[in-house]
Amino acid sequence: MSNIKQTVKFFSPLSITTYPSHEYGECGAGDLPEELSPSEAVYYMDEILSAIEKEKLPSEGDRGLMVYFYDDQALSEKIYSLHPTVEEWNGKLWGVMVAEVYGELTEAETDKLLDFAVGQMSDGWGEGFEQRPIKTDDGEIFVSFWNSDHFFIKPERELKQENEQNFSEQTMGGM
Repeated sequence: MSNIKQTVKFFSPLSITTYPSHEYGECGAGDLPEELSPSEAVYYMDEILSAIEKEKLPSEGDRGLMVYFYDDQALSEKIYSLHPTVEEWNGKLWGVMVAEVYGELTEAETDKLLDFAVGQMSDGWGEGFEQRPIKTDDGEIFVSFWNSDHFFIKPERELKQENEQNFSEQTMGGM
């Protein structure tokens, strides 16, 4: 196992719901939650990052969510840490799982890590996080890392390469 640590990021769409506040903080009977677009969500990035920071438990230490990974001892040693965060990319706010890894992950190891990450996003860490309101100047927002209509999770380079290919006029022949 390599002792050089590298950072690998996995991106997924966020689902952000807001309950707009009113002058006196009262909710009217007709107040329905509104879905924020990923580009609108960028405006609340600092509040979301602050809420993620508050969610961290002392028992997680530097390893973050990897302290809950019990499936594969060797893989647990290879993946030093896993931390949820959000990042702006291409004018949109994304959910990001940041892993610190010794060496390169195989495809099978990446699949195991992503299964674990999605489990944390939907049932573990993320289940609690999405139920806690995040206060903003415009009212409360609720952030889900997995509850998007078009959920996926991809390595950063894959997401960004696909995007470049979509914008590129050039096509590759002979595939």
